Formats: sequence, structure tokens, C-alpha cells
Amino acid sequence: MNIQRIIQAIKNNKTFLISTHVNPDPDGLCSQLALASYLRSLGKKVYMINEEEVPMRFRFIKGISNIRAYHESKKIEYDLAIILDCGELKRIGKVKGLLKENKPIINIDHHVTNTRFGDLKWIDVQASSTTEIIYLLMKELKGVMNKDIAIYLYAGIMTDTGSFRFDNTTGRTHRIIGDLMKFDIPVVELYKKFYEEISSQDLKTLSKILNKFDIFNEGQVVSMVLGKDILSKVSAEFDLRDAIFKFLRYMKGAKIFVIFTEISSLKTRVNFRSIPGFDVASIAEHFGGGGHKQASGCTIEHALTKAQRIVLNYIKRVL
Repeated sequence: MNIQRIIQAIKNNKTFLISTHVNPDPDGLCSQLALASYLRSLGKKVYMINEEEVPMRFRFIKGISNIRAYHESKKIEYDLAIILDCGELKRIGKVKGLLKENKPIINIDHHVTNTRFGDLKWIDVQASSTTEIIYLLMKELKGVMNKDIAIYLYAGIMTDTGSFRFDNTTGRTHRIIGDLMKFDIPVVELYKKFYEEISSQDLKTLSKILNKFDIFNEGQVVSMVLGKDILSKVSAEFDLRDAIFKFLRYMKGAKIFVIFTEISSLKTRVNFRSIPGFDVASIAEHFGGGGHKQASGCTIEHALTKAQRIVLNYIKRVL
């Protein structure tokens, strides 16, 4: 890691481009918001740019409208790019086209599959989340925390630890949360916003498909297929895959959980979850993806049925 060089680079530059991965989760988005808020408090100019507009389900987060989509930001000038929560540079999508060869890149991430891109790096695979690293960075910078930043950091850590249930939750994670709680964070309200505000129609759709899972490898592997017909019935505010994974995790004896989502006739998104002791990051990496040991994903250039057969056969060999 190059922590002191990262700190010096931040102090020495005035204009920043901050981005995160495509299909961003709260950890990536809240890392952007927290770091941008802090940099602006120092008088810095910050552009937060992602490939697409922020998903509808996260637009309740204060200040998130300041994150712009690539199509709105094709011409910007900056001194330093900071890529957050992103295992490899291509995962920022079209935003990669905004990067300039003569401008340095800082890579801040916690994924075990990170490719170590960039000129300066802070990769901490022991961190629960990238927002946890942003907290540590602010401490190194002697930054002044405020309530908005504390809420961003709390939300990112909460969601990436499964509300502190996953094994990436450490003593350091809880100590950081304890420090953030000094700002009277509305924890109940945040939890409801992220997890419990589901429309009646989305709940009906979820209830209709929850029994459509398949079991493989003597109950060790559970999978579900989501075709376009199902996806068309779900609102943009609802994270269907996340809700399904929560349900599947209840299954006794299951080790690995897989959801196959139809993107097009020749493209399938594959998301993995697992219990501790079963590394799905390595499985995702085999197919060109990556992520956490217990939560990863990849995209396969095959139709839904073929992608399912290829992935499940590989998991069988791994097990």
C-alpha cells in the first residue's frame, strides 16, 4: 500500500474524478459520496461520474443526485482520478474513456480479486468494505467528520456486511461504527430504506418465484434462473436478487447460492453467494468476474441455459 503517497497526492491536487463499478452497490456509491464530501470541505473540486445513472432504489440517499452519468460528462478536466470499490479498471465501464494517460489513478478497494491497477493503491482485503477504508483514509488525513459523511460511511459498511452478519465484520468494523454513532445516525430509518420498503406488487412477484429454485450436489448448491419475463414485472426500486439470496440462505446444508439473470439472448449475469469456507470469488474469477469470497459475480457471453450448465458443472468440479 502507498498510504502516505496517497495522502500527499490528495493534498497536492485540486480537481478530482471519482468513479466506481458499473451496477453500483451502496458501498461504491457511499464511498464516492463520503470522499467527495470530505474533499469539497478542503476546497477541492470533485466530479463523481459513473457509467449510468444511479439506480432508482438508492436515490433516497442525500446528495446522490450529484453523481453524474457518463453521457452527461464526456468532457471534464481533472488532476487525479480515484477509483473506488472496483476490482479491475474495466469495471468502471465507459468512464474509462474519460481517463487521461498523463493523469494518475488511485485504486482504493477491498476485493480479494483486485488486479492492483493504478499508480497508487490502497487494497485492504481485511476491510469489511471500501467505505471502511475511506474512514481510515480520513483519519490519516486528519479529516473532520460530519453527520452526512458519517451516514454515508455507516450505510456502506452496513450493506456490505449484510447488516453486520457476514464474516467480513471485524472488531475494527464495530469500533468504526461505534465512532460513527457519535453523530446520532438514524439506523432504523436507514435499515428500512435499504431493506424494508417494498411495494405490494414487488412483494407479490417475489412470493410467486421463491419456490422456483433448484438444488444440486446433494443440497450443497442452490440456484435460481431469472428470465426477462420476471425482470419486467419488478420495479426499478426493488433489488430482486438481493431479496432472493436472503431467502435462499435460510436453507439448511446449502453452501453455495447462484442466480442466473438473462441480460440478452447471448449474455447472462451470474451472481454468487456462499457460507464461510466456500470461496465463490475464485469461481467468479474463473469466468472473468470477481468480488468477495462470499459474494461475487460475473457476466458470461452465453444464453441463459448454456451459462447455467457451464457454471454449475464447474462448481461441481470445484466441490
